[in-house]
Amino acid sequence: MSDRREFVLPLSVLRGSDVACVGGKNASLGEMIGTLEEAGINVPRGFATTAAAYWHFIESNSLQPRIAQAIAILDKKLGNLADVGRSIRDLVLEAPLPPDLKDAIYQAYRDMSADGASSVAVRSSATAEDLPEASFAGQLETYLNVKGEQALFEACKKCFASLFTDRAIAYRETHGFDHMSVALSVGVQTMVRSDLACSGVMFSIDTETGFPRSVLITGAWGLGETVVQGMVVPDELQVFKPLLDEPSLVPIIEKSLGAKRRKMVYGAKGATVLTDTTKDERSSFVLTDAEALTLARWAVLIEQHYGRPMDMEWAKDGETGSFYIVQARPETVQSRREAGALKTFKLKEKGNRLVSGLAVGDAIGTGKVCHLDSPEEIERFKPGAVLVTKITDPDWVPIMKRASAIVTDHGGRTSHAAIVSRELGLPAIVGANGATEKLSDGQDVTVSCAEGDEGQVYDGIADIDVTEIDIAKIPSTRTRAMLNIANPSAAFRWWRLPADGVGLARMEFIISNHIKVHPMALIRFDDITDQAARAEIERLTAGYDTKTEYFVDKLSRGIARIAAAYYPDPVVVRMSDFKTNEYAKLLGGAAFEPKEENPMIGWRGASRYYHPGYRDGFGLECRAIARAREEIGLSNIIMMIPFCRTPEEADRVIEEMGKHGLRRGRSGLRVYVMAEIPSNVVVAEAFAQRFDGFSIGSNDLTQLVLGIDRDSERLSGLFNERHPAVKDTIARLLASSKKTGSHTGICGQAPSDHPEFARFLVEHGIDSISVTPDSFLRVKAQIALAEAALSQKMTGR
Repeated sequence: MSDRREFVLPLSVLRGSDVACVGGKNASLGEMIGTLEEAGINVPRGFATTAAAYWHFIESNSLQPRIAQAIAILDKKLGNLADVGRSIRDLVLEAPLPPDLKDAIYQAYRDMSADGASSVAVRSSATAEDLPEASFAGQLETYLNVKGEQALFEACKKCFASLFTDRAIAYRETHGFDHMSVALSVGVQTMVRSDLACSGVMFSIDTETGFPRSVLITGAWGLGETVVQGMVVPDELQVFKPLLDEPSLVPIIEKSLGAKRRKMVYGAKGATVLTDTTKDERSSFVLTDAEALTLARWAVLIEQHYGRPMDMEWAKDGETGSFYIVQARPETVQSRREAGALKTFKLKEKGNRLVSGLAVGDAIGTGKVCHLDSPEEIERFKPGAVLVTKITDPDWVPIMKRASAIVTDHGGRTSHAAIVSRELGLPAIVGANGATEKLSDGQDVTVSCAEGDEGQVYDGIADIDVTEIDIAKIPSTRTRAMLNIANPSAAFRWWRLPADGVGLARMEFIISNHIKVHPMALIRFDDITDQAARAEIERLTAGYDTKTEYFVDKLSRGIARIAAAYYPDPVVVRMSDFKTNEYAKLLGGAAFEPKEENPMIGWRGASRYYHPGYRDGFGLECRAIARAREEIGLSNIIMMIPFCRTPEEADRVIEEMGKHGLRRGRSGLRVYVMAEIPSNVVVAEAFAQRFDGFSIGSNDLTQLVLGIDRDSERLSGLFNERHPAVKDTIARLLASSKKTGSHTGICGQAPSDHPEFARFLVEHGIDSISVTPDSFLRVKAQIALAEAALSQKMTGR
């Protein structure tokens, strides 16, 4: 009889170098047991069958030539994949386990049972699995709550057979693995009673963007297969790594409640069953904040140990309350993406121009037109299509994420479609009058935003030249080059850009897209008579102790996510700057907003913050800032007050801030004011006594210097941020700020739309220029050229 150790090894003796013997999954489990338990990371004990055991099973049943024969008839286009896979799995399942292998498994299981293991998890681990360059994740089978040796023997054979699932065969064919050189190890672990608690998956990297300083945790009730297999919408949390070592902080920068409608639990006679969750379970997070931080710290330790981003499965034991890591493998998507290069686009050959409008972004997109009237038609939209519609709002974002480009009949550069498209990195043309009539559903088109301010839609799929720019070659500059960011979910997208922080984070975008409710409607919910609005507010705030806590929690985490992307560089958060007509569109908002003839210069900005009609709403905004800075720990957040008309008004706002613990200088808090009203320039020194700096809002400043309503289509031809009157006003402010030692920046649209405008700003000594991500490279280059020219002028060369 063969030595039992030839076929079965305890997980505790395995290390990461044993992949050839027990596969990546089991080698990793052994590595963690042997090296990370001292750090407090729990891993369920158990054993693994070896590659030798698999080959012994194959040879004892003379399966190798029969499997090879079946593989030989596999169609190169995989047309007969299902038949081939089924025939091989049947061969494996019908074959008996050799007696010596069966005995080795039985003895190892008895050793576990003596320690009280009444049920086990049985997992497949391929010997070529979970290498950094090749992931077999999700292709092989796992069996949970396996009880008794007969059930264990059958589960082991099912794992052997899962080496030939259709998806595993297809993966090996695609990636050039030899089917007959990959073995299967079976991992047998003590079950963690997460059926009585919760479980999930976490990554030590942001899976969408590759942002390396965040841990992504997902979780649901019951056993973890519901999350792994995508059967439920789980809770989702993002934890900011750099602040995890600060015991007084809770650096959870995103917290999203999943539907979690089902859970997997133990069946009455072994195995598992799916059952519906309760209303309380659906409305509750599966993890407390403290538990999430513990898991995040474990993720960091595991990543540090392996020296690469990791994908981990975790489980909580409902009997003991203890947490366990039940799997850990290398993350193989974002970690393989090429970092350090950005793309620029140039149109070569093109078809006839169909429509035109304002260009958003520097990219070019192609695809078939999909004309939608409502976001409820999402099922009609195929990924990679060009979205054509009249106008967008937050309900359209799930569709926009699938699009290759976006075209809208209406809207300007600061419309919802424009802002979201910039941050998703999508080319968009807004204000393309008649696009929904002129572009036919299913028509092939090219959407070009790489030809200047005007975007064009061309007939057919054009020839496009794509150039990659090495980020390492972007010049450094004295003038800070910063970003305008509004959408927290897109903040991580631009982390590779060498930006010096965020010069403008728009609070109102977070409110309209992520919160959706007027703050006063949460404070005075009983005053809302609109029954539909009441029902929707109740739905959104479910699971929160109070309705106002919903607002503060969502806003603080949205702000924190943007701040985390650029920490410790400064992130300037502008307090809400809705106009009354925009506020009224929020859920419950109509009851709290007056109707104004000209909201653009009406009750907006600072004038709202101390007014009885909004003072309490501003209090919620202040609480969110304080939480993001002091509890979550993003102390790089700078407050900015918009549309502050007089120094006396500034005093009243500062007094309101103080009521909520936000005092300039306390805990390093800096407060800026938007310079967008002529009075901000005329009495700049008085404002400088109250604020740490000025951020020029070129859109509103142009509007008020030239006397042009920037929403007026008839006057749009007169609106010019580069007009001498506007530039002279900006130059005066920069000169005044030098005298007072105040920081100066610009966050308006002018440098993004006209990069040469940056040269004028540099020549007058501005400290920072903040632009949209899509125009960052062009503006950064202009800043470098301007600084070089200025240096030559000063040295007389």
